[in-house]
Amino acid sequence: MQFHHHGYVSADPRVQDAAGTGIDRPAELPDEMDILIVGSGPAGMLLAAQMSQFPSLTTRMIERRDGRLVLGQADGIQPRSVETFQAFGFAERIVAEAYNIAWMNFWGPDPENPDNIIRTARTEDYALKISEFPHLIVNQARVLDYFAEAAAHGPGRILPDYGIEFVGLTVHDDGEFPVEVRVRHVAGERAGEERTVRAKYVVGCDGARSGVREAIGRKHVGAFSAHAWGVMDVLVNTDFPDWRTKCAINSEAGNILLIPREGGYLCRVYVDLGEVAKDDDHRVRRTPIEAVIAKANDILHPYSLDVKQVAWHSVYEVGHRVTDKFDDVDVDQGHDPRVFLTGDACHTHSAKAGQGMNVSMQDGFNLGWKLGQVLTGLSPASLLSTYSAERQPVAQQLIDFDREWSALMARKPEEISDPQELATFYLGTAEFPSGFMTQYGASMIVTDAAHQALAEGFPLGKRFKSAEVVRVCDGNPVHLGHHAKADGRWRIYAFADAPAAGEESVLADWAAFIASPESPVQRFTPEGADVDAVFDVKVIYQQPHEDVDIARVPEPFLPKTGPLGLTDWEKVYAAAPSAWTSADIFEERSLSRDGVVVVVRPDQYVAAVLPLDATDELAAFLAGAFVDQHAPALAHALN
Repeated sequence: MQFHHHGYVSADPRVQDAAGTGIDRPAELPDEMDILIVGSGPAGMLLAAQMSQFPSLTTRMIERRDGRLVLGQADGIQPRSVETFQAFGFAERIVAEAYNIAWMNFWGPDPENPDNIIRTARTEDYALKISEFPHLIVNQARVLDYFAEAAAHGPGRILPDYGIEFVGLTVHDDGEFPVEVRVRHVAGERAGEERTVRAKYVVGCDGARSGVREAIGRKHVGAFSAHAWGVMDVLVNTDFPDWRTKCAINSEAGNILLIPREGGYLCRVYVDLGEVAKDDDHRVRRTPIEAVIAKANDILHPYSLDVKQVAWHSVYEVGHRVTDKFDDVDVDQGHDPRVFLTGDACHTHSAKAGQGMNVSMQDGFNLGWKLGQVLTGLSPASLLSTYSAERQPVAQQLIDFDREWSALMARKPEEISDPQELATFYLGTAEFPSGFMTQYGASMIVTDAAHQALAEGFPLGKRFKSAEVVRVCDGNPVHLGHHAKADGRWRIYAFADAPAAGEESVLADWAAFIASPESPVQRFTPEGADVDAVFDVKVIYQQPHEDVDIARVPEPFLPKTGPLGLTDWEKVYAAAPSAWTSADIFEERSLSRDGVVVVVRPDQYVAAVLPLDATDELAAFLAGAFVDQHAPALAHALN
């Protein structure tokens, strides 16, 4: 990691210097704020961590609980989420304490004795086949802890305001803080006190029974299925041999999804409780834990569980619902949204596909940088309309996937013609649950595919799939995408044409354009800010790193930043193999040897693929997403 660019650092470099609103953050919830986050679940905590990178803004988060989450319901962490954790700086630490899913085994009735179960298949997990990031199991509470730490250690020093619940809101047509929010203190000395605060924007991260959703008149579309599951986190002694391996178990008595938990002893068990009668009226939710344990033992026969402790348990009916829109504005209203919904507030489904927390976090990641850019004047407010447009289709895809997975998991033995079908489905659909299938369509922040052939390995609208390169300044092999932190900046990767550094080339002309006043980097970076404050521009040469003369690399790739004006040496890379790696990113990602520019959004999704000589197209595309920071009208308005 890079630090010292603002002066010598001897303490933990992960704790950034406080700035802006983080310098003297009021302990009490203020009367007015830029952003109010309602709820401190996965989407809300990620959003707070992202907004802490925009310390000029006042962001507050209210949470009804009186403190941190202790027992989290979600536990599955998909590879895309681990990639996101890496951007927020805590992937290595959370991987170290998590359970890593290496295999998934499948069990079914023994054909010779159907009352017993036998192992029918072993499958390697999909994660490391499609990504450098693992598939993990870890307590949701720990995920929230890490994001809370990132929010508290960011320049904005954001902390949850615990013990305050959302009551209601009204969106006014005008005013600097048009969203009027009613809140109530439910803990501490002020318990029972109600007050009104005002915000420019409100984000509802308040779960399946979202009060924010109700306040803006949005509706969950869908229904519960007539099937119930018990779920329990348990410490047991057992003779079941795959207790520490993820398993899908089908038997004459029902079904189990077994997921080992972090720590080496704990395990989560989803137990099929069968069909629910139409007149049940949710009575199944009162099923005692003793009945769930007994059912689990029936399913596992001839094996058994001796439960020593139940850390947490619940009973639920599978629901598949998605909200009709993820913000407060209908298409024909002609103004930009002020209130947004994320996570379970806008999509609910079963827990067995391990998607809820993961998709919720990507909701927060998608929205956070957009709010930051709009509120800091970098982008027009119309950018915020892309949130619902991008995330609602993803939620619908999730519902469709989960409905199919849940149906397969709940089948009876006589309904299964192929014992390998579930394993085949698990591996065949891996890209979706891993989080890598999401692809945003063309918009003001994703170009059309006119030049996609120049970078086939970086599909437009999909997450930037990292690959190894060699850092020229020190010869170390590194993952190019791992240098991109969740700091709200855009990445522009210039993959060079064939000539070496310092020679006449299309890249040299491109670099001259980037340094010119007509460049989007110059036009959309605020006066007085570091040249890479908005756009992090990097170059990747085709030659081996020892053949790249860094002294001849164009200036835009060696910017001087920070109060000391120090050269950043870590923006120049080489693609060719070295003593430490055989990788060649041009080959791995099918990149044109004539050179190509790949633009990546702050949430790590590919926004544009362009030829090196298409400087007008680059400028025009970014002009649609940014506000010119040097235009006379803007300068006058800011004065």
